[in-house]
Parts: sequence; C-alpha cells; structure tokens
Amino acid sequence: MSVIRQNLQAVRQRINDAAYSAQRDVRGVELLAVSKTFGADAVLAAAEAGQRAFGENYLQEALDKMDAIRAIRPDLTLEWHFIGPIQSNKTRPIAEHFDWVHAVDREKIAHRLSEQRPANLPPLNICLQVNISGEASKSGVLPANALRTAQAIAKLPQLRLRGLMAIPEPEGDEAQQHLPFHQLRVLYEQLRAEGLPLDTLSMGMSADMPAAIAEGATIVRIGSAIFGTRNYAK
Repeated sequence: MSVIRQNLQAVRQRINDAAYSAQRDVRGVELLAVSKTFGADAVLAAAEAGQRAFGENYLQEALDKMDAIRAIRPDLTLEWHFIGPIQSNKTRPIAEHFDWVHAVDREKIAHRLSEQRPANLPPLNICLQVNISGEASKSGVLPANALRTAQAIAKLPQLRLRGLMAIPEPEGDEAQQHLPFHQLRVLYEQLRAEGLPLDTLSMGMSADMPAAIAEGATIVRIGSAIFGTRNYAK
C-alpha cells in the first residue's frame, strides 16, 4: 500500500471520528486534498486511492500538473479547487480551468471571474473568503461587509456562490479553535437568513480539523497529512 493511500485512510478516519463526536453525518464533510508543491505523480497516487477533489495555490504549477495528468490519464475526471490569493491578471486561466475558487475577497475579482468563465462550462463555484480573526496580514472581507459582498457576487452570471471560507489565526488550544469557526458558522447562517442559498463552509486544516467539523465545516483542506512535508524550494 502506498504511503499516500495510507495517509488518506488515516485522514478519512480522523474525519469520521470528528463527525461522530460532533453527531454529524460524515457524508456532509468533503475532504479537499491540498496538493500544492507536489507533482502529478502524487495527485495520481491519491486519485488511485479514491480522492477526487484537489486544492492548488499556485496557478502555473497547477496548470502544468493538470496537463501532465491529462496526458497520463485522459480518462480521469478530477475536481480542481483554487485556494490561493488571486491576482487580477490571473483570473482568466483560473476561470477557464478550475471548478471551485475558495479565496474570493473582492467584487472586482468576482466580476473578472464571471466575465472570463467560458460559456460552455458550468458556473464556477465560489466561496467568499472572510477575515474572521481580523488579522491585518490576512486576506478576506470583514464580517461586517460580508453580506453586501456576498449579495453582489450572487448576482453575477457564470458564478455560483456556494458559501464562506476562512483561515483563522493558528491556535494551539482546541477550545479556542472553536471560536472563529463558530463565528463563521453564525455569519453563514445570517447570510442564509437573508436569502442567499449557501451550502458550503470551507474551514479547517490538519491542526484544527476536529474543531472545524464540530462547528459545521463541509469542506476541510488537508495537505501535508496526506502528501508529506512540502518542498517550497521547487
């Protein structure tokens, strides 16, 4: 059994355990395998173990990886999520090649993605990134501005606003990990009460996944626990 297959099994078991503890149906929690800095071979190994959704931060690396995978396995259908910061000059290839975008935090970026999404593709799934911890170094709309921004994005053609995403400030204490995730869940419910048909909370990584699942995460983003230590020198 490959190391990646073993790691995936262990991560899925952690998700199962966290969902059970939270009295949630595990089918409501999707695993997004964050494959940034790892090659096509790693993605294919995870795909052979049943993983289909992959998250990428770096655009050119992701496009090269997609091409390599298509050349090796043209029959394989994968779901690609762009989860990194988005520069205005990179929106076209993101709109053309990805199924989801998790880090939209400006109406300008949303407008560009909508305009540049090919008409023959389904609407691009969007998560609005919220700076839930109020960190100056973090991207994301402030919670007070989330409703207005979400309403504007929801009106755009070729986009489908699915929900909210956040990367809270790291916190070693599990009890403290719950707070920002709870705040994001409350904001999510407030937006739904305003008529926005949201169904996605993208939150939680390896270190805080149980807390995120307990607070309602529907997508957890896990990388090194699946693929190993990252090599940022590539």
